[in-house]
Amino acid sequence: MSARSCVKSPASQSGFTLIELSIVLVIIGLIVGGVLVGQDLIRAAEVRATIAQIEKYNTAVNTFRGKYDALPGDMNASTATSFGFTARGTNPGQGDGNGVIEGPNSSTAADGFIQGGETLSFWVDLSVGNASTPMNINLVDGSFSLAVPSAAAPSIASTAFSSYFPAAKLGRGNYIYVYSTNGINYYGLSNLSSTATGVVTSGVSMTAQQAYNIDNKVDDGFPATGNVTAAYVNGDAGENGSPSTSAHAGVAGSGGSATDCYDSTSAPSYQLAVSNGNGANCALSFQFQ
Repeated sequence: MSARSCVKSPASQSGFTLIELSIVLVIIGLIVGGVLVGQDLIRAAEVRATIAQIEKYNTAVNTFRGKYDALPGDMNASTATSFGFTARGTNPGQGDGNGVIEGPNSSTAADGFIQGGETLSFWVDLSVGNASTPMNINLVDGSFSLAVPSAAAPSIASTAFSSYFPAAKLGRGNYIYVYSTNGINYYGLSNLSSTATGVVTSGVSMTAQQAYNIDNKVDDGFPATGNVTAAYVNGDAGENGSPSTSAHAGVAGSGGSATDCYDSTSAPSYQLAVSNGNGANCALSFQFQ
């Protein structure tokens, strides 16, 4: 065979044309765009589910109060006995009917941050009503039957959280709990890590963008004012203390940092300019409605 016959002509060489490359780039763009749109849809669904969850609890509480003339958990001993609910205790925060949902701190004092007594029995009253002889109230999803209002605040292992608290629709280790401060009742939504004799340790795992979207849809869109605030229970500051805030180092005019939920200017706002608000730095509290 001659050397000439072994040389391929340009027409026979393989390769991509500009049209083929354009098609590949378009396909890649569609895939990336589809992934991003899918992520946006997932985040939007999480926001809607979280709002719906809190709204459902508000409706459940108002339905309960209309039927039994008491707040779940806070129902006093005589009312609980007359309707067949779990017996209340005799100490403050164990079913005293004062309209504030608290936990027992001692035989003479209640504590709005403690998870025990009324704060845990809140979920029992809304689900089974009575742990020993279930009444099947069923105003909330789940069956919470381990908490007893007359008992001291328990230490709860992380593996048992779902037996005491409803998991947040947001996922990522977030749970819903109730607490009070300055006589006002709240739902807290944060990432629980432990409770020791009722003292909750929790953290933040909601993004600033999600927190803003939730706050903006149901309240004023600002982290430090209104019925929705960027606050959560972490430790025990006492009933008249302030819950932890999920703002860290934001300073007026500094632009904030990637670890902030919101800045600390005279008019605080959610930290959306840093990392597009995608830092998992927030937790929220919702005042009872």
